[in-house]
Amino acid sequence: MNRKGLWIPSKKWWLFGLPIGALLAALFGVMAWGAFNWTLEITNTEEFCISCHEMQDNAFQEYKTTIHYQNRVGVKASCPDCHVPKPWIHKVVRKIEASREVWHKMLGTIDTPEKYNAHREIMAERVWSQMKATDSRECRNCHAFETMDLSAQSKRAQKQHNPERIAESGDTCIDCHKGIAHHLP
Repeated sequence: MNRKGLWIPSKKWWLFGLPIGALLAALFGVMAWGAFNWTLEITNTEEFCISCHEMQDNAFQEYKTTIHYQNRVGVKASCPDCHVPKPWIHKVVRKIEASREVWHKMLGTIDTPEKYNAHREIMAERVWSQMKATDSRECRNCHAFETMDLSAQSKRAQKQHNPERIAESGDTCIDCHKGIAHHLP
């Protein structure tokens, strides 16, 4: 204690001029942050997405027959490319929303092909409305209007992808491209 009656920790509780408790708290914080981000990245892989049989046996099988899986240029989109936003805050929100999917996994809501097909329209509508609300943000990670070569597209596609028409109509990718990676309901 000092002359005013205040307790002052001894020098043995300090390291590098800082209280050891503060250093330990900072170390714990860095480790917790790293573990959180590691978990985000592990759950953001195709292997993780298809690790449950519901996705492996249903969604993944139909996805493998689409142009997003196999195409002439060899570019492959994986589950997270379309279903998980890249911006960090939006990714975290999506992961929180995914807790509903974990709940339904435990309930067995779509654990058979029959149940999966019975819920297909509800699941598709949910994804489509999210894509519409974000102006098809995940599609634009690969398909930006600014980088499209309209001259390499069909006349119809050129007309549909015309930036003025898009701005006027308010359309977004999902308005015209439903069913591009999964069967329609």
